Amino acid sequence: MIINEIFYSIQGESTRAGLPCVFVRLTACNLRCVYCDTAHAFHEGDSMTIEEIVTAVAAIGCRFVTITGGEPLLQEEVYPLMDRLAGSGYDLQLETSGAVDISRVGRRARVIMDIKTPGSRMLHEMNWDNLERLKQGDEVKFVLMGREDYEWARDVIRTRPLPAGIPVLMSPAHGALEPSELAEWMKRDHIAARLQLQIHKYIWGPDRRGV
Repeated sequence: MIINEIFYSIQGESTRAGLPCVFVRLTACNLRCVYCDTAHAFHEGDSMTIEEIVTAVAAIGCRFVTITGGEPLLQEEVYPLMDRLAGSGYDLQLETSGAVDISRVGRRARVIMDIKTPGSRMLHEMNWDNLERLKQGDEVKFVLMGREDYEWARDVIRTRPLPAGIPVLMSPAHGALEPSELAEWMKRDHIAARLQLQIHKYIWGPDRRGV
């Protein structure tokens, strides 16, 4: 499979933000979101076997692993890779765009799924059936470009019920929406969601790779 990078950092998103984490970033993406911060993963990467990936992860010595991209589910070998990592006892999560069917993701992998907003310009690619495929422990995320995106996401939460207990995250697109504005909107609407920041961008800056 084609791997863009494997690195050790702090998880900047999801309900596990702040935890040390190994990231395995796969190459290729079928979307072109306007706020994308990993365009280097569209094409850059090197071929690695599953065994080589597992060895590289083990050498870091952290038991929390995130499979990300790009869009990791575009590569068929990601499924046996996830099974191998989960079977080896790693605390595993998968970051996916929501545009690819998640039904083949093993139950031992926690899915962190984007719901594409109008501002992403990729709403037409969203696979809405994925909402029914979510399981306990999974999470959904909205990346918001502004007020229009927020109102749209608020209405989605109200009209497309998620499985009980699925955390809903609202993330202001870095540099496009002020977190303080989003916080005020969420307070006013008493919205059943959690505001999240991409904390790695505040620690190392928005353009740093490998963090």
